Amino acid sequence: MIDSTLGGYCIAALYGLGFLGCFITRTHHWAVARITSRLALLTSIGVTLGSGLLTQTLPPALSTLMELLITLLGWVIIDYASRYLEGDSGQRRFVRAMLFTLGSVALLVQSDNLLLMMLAWSASSLSLHFLLTHYRDRKAAKIVAHKKFLVSRMADVCLITALVLIYQTLGSFSLPILNQQLGQMTTLPPELNIAACLFAVAAILKTAQLPLHGWLIQVMEAPTPVSALLHAGVVNMGGFVLISLAALLNLAPLAQSMLVIVGSTTALLAGWVMMTRISIKVRLAWSTCAQMGFMLMEIGLGLYELALLHLIAHSVYKAYSFLSAGEVVAQTVYRDYFPQAVRIHGVFGSVLLSAAVVIGIPMLWQQWLPGLSLPLSASVILILGCAPLFWCAGNTARAGMVSGVLRSSLVLHLYLLWHSVFAHVAPQAGPEQIGLLGFVVVVFALLYLGQIGIRCYPHSRIVKRLYPWVYNGFYLDETFTRFTFKVWPVKLTLEQAQTQVNRKHSIVGEPV
Repeated sequence: MIDSTLGGYCIAALYGLGFLGCFITRTHHWAVARITSRLALLTSIGVTLGSGLLTQTLPPALSTLMELLITLLGWVIIDYASRYLEGDSGQRRFVRAMLFTLGSVALLVQSDNLLLMMLAWSASSLSLHFLLTHYRDRKAAKIVAHKKFLVSRMADVCLITALVLIYQTLGSFSLPILNQQLGQMTTLPPELNIAACLFAVAAILKTAQLPLHGWLIQVMEAPTPVSALLHAGVVNMGGFVLISLAALLNLAPLAQSMLVIVGSTTALLAGWVMMTRISIKVRLAWSTCAQMGFMLMEIGLGLYELALLHLIAHSVYKAYSFLSAGEVVAQTVYRDYFPQAVRIHGVFGSVLLSAAVVIGIPMLWQQWLPGLSLPLSASVILILGCAPLFWCAGNTARAGMVSGVLRSSLVLHLYLLWHSVFAHVAPQAGPEQIGLLGFVVVVFALLYLGQIGIRCYPHSRIVKRLYPWVYNGFYLDETFTRFTFKVWPVKLTLEQAQTQVNRKHSIVGEPV
């Protein structure tokens, strides 16, 4: 058996050696990056196969799975970037920052020491700053990176304070020791409750939740490989850290409530905004904002297995979506956005059909896996999530019902399959809170109604009144931007300021 922890540190060391190698060579930086990414991926595959992923205890198994994801993304993005940036004058600087970021994230997901995890998380944020400002002559990129820098430093303050409280109370940064001590508690002392809330706030800040989300929407000035790395890898680390702290969060109802309320509200508003946007990359950015909200909501509900599945699926999907953004434009021309024949009673009745499938499929699985059970909160999410599959397929009620049953059944079977796998990797589900579940049901119902309104009744009076607010993200980012410039203004010359005014549309809305 291969020691997965040692293998994980070797992967982080490989990225570190590649980073140092780029300082030695002046012309072969891409060769160094390709070799590094391939060696890291091969090492990760070897560790995964050699250590037996499903036979490991929870923390090593989770780290091994995340390490495999990071190295896979790193290999794909570096290979893409070597062609994308051909002829760019800042390629060497880009490669160094990319390898350092990947190494920091690899160290983050591997470490079982809370202090080292937080240092690696902050380091990945700092190196990402250089990637976001790759085009130094673009003032929009500098302003957005400036906003992100402030938000990330606010998160770092929360992390430092939480670490101090944890060490003062438990006397260790080791996650296994912390989990063992927390497992013997039924209630948390005030210091640990505060620490749990601070970890939740830090994750909220680093995953671009409303109203501090603007930097994530506006980083389209960076090269496409940077967008893929940010949306597919770095921004997801907030979810990984919280999953690793499941033992602490399960005893902190206030922190769970914060994650559910902020996450689900962000998912609702960002989901609405995404449906009004035309630009492919801006829609993908709003989608990431919404998906991060869903992930935090799932963690707050104690659905760690679902959150981990969400994290991995979102990472792979976003990497593919950004790296193939040019092809998506052509594909959208030929794709029917929404069938006009759908009637309003059909979209409401689809909730009942979805409920029947979500309740019935697990009952079939229980014939072979008697111990299989889905939490009530997961069932509610699946019911409302699968419901649109019934009202966007077919021109007749019968065709739509048959197609919806087939597609939702396929989704449920795949989910239950992955549920069975990730149950061995993610922490066990936390206690359910009926009040939070009720809040989530309301949010999902509003999101569902928003889909109906925007897609089925775009010319109605209510939709026309709300549309400008939704399209502009309810003007939340403008308030934070003004606050940011008051706290730490960006110094621009008169000519630069005039250029910035002319490009205002690309900063607050669709990119030019």
